[in-house]
Amino acid sequence: MSMYKIPRTVKIGGFNGIREILVGGNNPVTIQTMWKDGITDVCDRPEKLDSILKQINTLKSLGCDIIRFAVPDMESARSLCLIQSKTDVPLVADIHFDYKLALACLEGPVAAIRINPGNIGSFDRVKVVVDGCRDKSVAIRIGVNSGSLPKDLEVQVEAGTLSRSEALARTALRECEAFEKLKFDNYVVSMKASSVEETVDANRAFAALSDTPLHVGVTEAGPLITGIVKSTLAFSTLLKDGIGSTIRVSLSSSPENEVITGREILHECGFRKGGVTLVSCPRCGRIGFDVHSFVERWQAELLSMKKNVTIAVMGCVVNGPGEGKHADLGIAGGGDKCIIFKKGKIVRTIDSKDADNVFRQELESL
Repeated sequence: MSMYKIPRTVKIGGFNGIREILVGGNNPVTIQTMWKDGITDVCDRPEKLDSILKQINTLKSLGCDIIRFAVPDMESARSLCLIQSKTDVPLVADIHFDYKLALACLEGPVAAIRINPGNIGSFDRVKVVVDGCRDKSVAIRIGVNSGSLPKDLEVQVEAGTLSRSEALARTALRECEAFEKLKFDNYVVSMKASSVEETVDANRAFAALSDTPLHVGVTEAGPLITGIVKSTLAFSTLLKDGIGSTIRVSLSSSPENEVITGREILHECGFRKGGVTLVSCPRCGRIGFDVHSFVERWQAELLSMKKNVTIAVMGCVVNGPGEGKHADLGIAGGGDKCIIFKKGKIVRTIDSKDADNVFRQELESL
């Protein structure tokens, strides 16, 4: 029997045309990302709003369930409410320090509010936000990170009498107490450190004591490769323990790469089934086909498809069909020719210049 508590279910969205996402319980692990740009001027720029909505749809098609936006000022709050009114993807307002920004986002309302009760001020201010969220059926995420520990716990960490991971867990439990006093339980918790070990230990310590669903992530994970490594190690470890109801891969890269990475981690850990499995060779001296550029062009579209198929993009005709024989559809090249193969059998030989058009035809026929 697991030493960790089964998380309760928290509802995000499900009103005003926003999709309902259930986090925790026996529900699927959800994927989140964070918007990378400011949204201050969206209300005055219809073209920017259209661009944002287009990218939100792309993220949704890649498997993203929830998107968080930074809200540093009132203009951003108004912009986020406008964006939320135009999409069914649940949006989260990321609030620091000023509780009035959270109240402004409830005017929409957005699907969820992310706050750190410790930096938002008095208990009365927390109560105002919680009451507003309760009235509008808006969920809350309590966000705790290693850079904003309470002073008494930070002193113990610096003295070496308390580990930083234990301090994170204790901080989160303190923040939960405020919500429990207010009899509000539609919230999740995140405890993030830039260290994999600290992130894992903090989430384990919390999960042993609370049934609050956990948003798991390694904060400031770094650039693409470093961030993927850290997130994969932390997520795979925690998910195998039954810890983690929603995840966000933090990368110094695009939201699309964050979503794709999260999706692949869940897929390889057995928590997300179906969809396109894309395999491609790393290239070598026998290269006869520009695998890298082909994958770059096709990755987003392939991963957005709802077909349960395996696609192989291989560098040469020597090993391509053999190494990709399990694929429902594959492409490989040599010189000015490409081959299309299915389940290891060559079905077409074409000119390289026609590769994209023919590949699309074959893909649509699957």
